[in-house]
Amino acid sequence: MHSETSANDSPSAACLCASLRKAARSVTLLYDARLKPSGLTITEYSMLANISRNPGGTVANLAKILVMDQTTATRNLQRLKKKGYVRLEASADDRRMKRVAIDALGADMLERARPLWLRAQEELAGKLGGLGFDLLLRSLQSVIG
Repeated sequence: MHSETSANDSPSAACLCASLRKAARSVTLLYDARLKPSGLTITEYSMLANISRNPGGTVANLAKILVMDQTTATRNLQRLKKKGYVRLEASADDRRMKRVAIDALGADMLERARPLWLRAQEELAGKLGGLGFDLLLRSLQSVIG
């Protein structure tokens, strides 16, 4: 297995970006595996959860919350729309802006997937320890902004 540091390197010599990207891919795989029985990916779950928490928000607002470019958010929303989980509506203020709303089917799917998501959370907390989990989460949130 390839390491980001050698025995002679200090921990700060490791590439933080590469390590975070690897960790993100590993965590994504874990959440996707746990959510698989629901039929949702972690990206879909996260989008539905954020739409549910931010009713009446725009695609641009959702993209900002998810730290995702608007094109990617739109592409992912189209998949959710095709499944009947969300609807996109032109804003009354600006017809070019699209508002995102969760449909009943999407809310139901989110509710059914939540225990699977919680299991993934608990699994990671078990691997990191409660304090490690909380510290990592706070550290990542400070980087996100």
